[in-house]
Amino acid sequence: MSDDKRRPNPGTEPDLRALTPARLLSNAVGRGWSPERSASPSPQDASSSRQELDALRGREGQHVPAANLETRVVGSKPGVAPTEGLLAVGVQLQGRYKILGVIGVGGMGAVYRAQDLRFLGVTRLCAIKEMVNTATDPRVREMITRNFEREASILATLSHPAIPQVYDYFTEGSRSYLVLEFVEGQDLEARVSEAEGLLAEEQVVEWAIQLCEVLSYLHNRQPRPIIFRDLKPSNIMLDAHGRIRLVDFGIAKIFQSGEKGTMIGTEGYSPPEQYRGVAEPRGDVYALGATMHHLLSKQDPRLEPPFSFRERPIHRTNPTVSRELVEIVEKALQYDVNSRWGSAEEMRRALAARLPGRVTARQSDRTTLLNGSIRPIWRFACEDEVRGSVIVANGVVLAPSYDHNLYAIDGEEGEFLWKFAAEGGIGATPCFSNNLVVIGTADHNVYGVSLVDGQSQWVLKTKGRVFSSAFAQFDHFFVGSDDANLYAIHGYSGRKAWNYTADGEVRSRPFVNDQMIVFSCNLGYVYALSLNRELRWRFQARRSILASPLVAEGLVLVGSLDWNFYALDARSGWLAWKHRTGGPVASTAGIFDGLVVFGSADGQVYALQLSDGRLVWRFKAPDQVNGAVTVYEGAVYAGCVDGALYCIDAHSGALRWRYQTDGAITGAPFALGGVIYVGSSDHYVYAIPA
Repeated sequence: MSDDKRRPNPGTEPDLRALTPARLLSNAVGRGWSPERSASPSPQDASSSRQELDALRGREGQHVPAANLETRVVGSKPGVAPTEGLLAVGVQLQGRYKILGVIGVGGMGAVYRAQDLRFLGVTRLCAIKEMVNTATDPRVREMITRNFEREASILATLSHPAIPQVYDYFTEGSRSYLVLEFVEGQDLEARVSEAEGLLAEEQVVEWAIQLCEVLSYLHNRQPRPIIFRDLKPSNIMLDAHGRIRLVDFGIAKIFQSGEKGTMIGTEGYSPPEQYRGVAEPRGDVYALGATMHHLLSKQDPRLEPPFSFRERPIHRTNPTVSRELVEIVEKALQYDVNSRWGSAEEMRRALAARLPGRVTARQSDRTTLLNGSIRPIWRFACEDEVRGSVIVANGVVLAPSYDHNLYAIDGEEGEFLWKFAAEGGIGATPCFSNNLVVIGTADHNVYGVSLVDGQSQWVLKTKGRVFSSAFAQFDHFFVGSDDANLYAIHGYSGRKAWNYTADGEVRSRPFVNDQMIVFSCNLGYVYALSLNRELRWRFQARRSILASPLVAEGLVLVGSLDWNFYALDARSGWLAWKHRTGGPVASTAGIFDGLVVFGSADGQVYALQLSDGRLVWRFKAPDQVNGAVTVYEGAVYAGCVDGALYCIDAHSGALRWRYQTDGAITGAPFALGGVIYVGSSDHYVYAIPA
């Protein structure tokens, strides 16, 4: 069949169902939209379109990518500019959303940057997508409203890190509004057009794998799958962390086998069957192939005859692409739907097999990487379980063991240096400052031990077991006890400076900075004290808190056994946001590039947006993740009850490698100098290349 015969009939009458406002507006992620064109875009059309966009940029100096001009219904007429004006800066919608500016303007409304005023302690941004329904025909008016509501309903049912969240939907007069997650970033259309040279093959493959994952999520959604139907570079965002975000669900379709509908999509990216009104999952696979072809070759398919990829192979403009990757893309672009990849998951597996492996292990005469498994640099045997976290101080690895000993191990060689014997098991993490190691034990004591020789320098006795790890600040050590007290201890003398009585056992490590002292107790309270020990605020979770609180970006971050992870305003203690997991949270969090990362007893490691608690990614381990996580050089290290240490990519949540021990890992890994140090209940301390 010739290309001319494959093209749709330009005289086809438009279907009213195609007039969805979501096609006229970008999905609130920092991009704009301009009225669609009814004919195939030519270079002259593109130049004219860019002139139109130049006028729009004058509203706030906002860059609106020209790439969004060609989304359209095959055979439809150009859109009509809104007859009502834009919302002014400062306008409040529903008494809650304050308009901060315009992101983009389209044929039936605009997309605004706004602030959610209900969050008093933090500035929570959102994007508000507007539809101005001025249709005079009641049937058209009803259809437009229904399609807008359909997009809101679809988005509200989805939960995936690559899909922006919908927060609210409401109507005021002739305008309907969809409140969405605000995503800072750049779409792939802008990325490829701004790139000076060709994009790296490995980067395109990584993006494609992420897209396959979100398409698989949509295609396997129950009870009814969703077909995206408009996958293209301008509908794919890279957020501030470089992760893929799939946007603009305006023409997404609930899939029913054998059902035909409107010819919807973007010419050049849409598969042949979609022109005939057939939408099925393998159509999205075709659009992904077309997107990859564009990214790798820099050939815009909207400026070429439809389905002509075979006549303009990738190698013509980019001879560096591997033959294997070209074959994967070509299979996705097969005209016959049955000759393509059978699913997005099948394509993902093919891409993953071609992705070059990441080798981050430090190579030495005692460290090798064999068949993807990592060998430890050394391991040291204690006499009982290592339940707490190990630390490294001046090249010395300090390992607490439940055999009542604190071990000092040479960090380079793994050789024994000394051990300090207490009268009870040690489950806390050592704290080091000014050549002094401070550790609490089950014998009710807090010990100050010399790092040089392990000799006791002082002892402070409490009235309960001490499982709390100490925090060093202002030449003092702050530590909790099961006697429900938080103690401040002089670092040099070991004398008690003061104690503060809480409502329950204090087993977590406190956090101290130059403004406040934050700690928690087993009755679920979080306390914030001023430096003179006056209570500033107190927050109560529904169950115990064993995780140690962390303060970052004006928020107190802590998990609870009530299955929630909380972000509290550090000044007031008010709840800024919370995220519910599938199990108790005893893991202390880590911070990375605007993310807060922690584990849960549900076996998941979660990465949430620090600003609003949105789920960015999650990694599933086989068992509980109760120990603190460690973030180091772009990776998250988490121990698991299954005995494995997991190295997870901090940007994507993908597993890099795992190292298996013979016991549970409940303490935090310690990272230093390209090495990860971790203890296990198999009695060993391990030094593993990062």
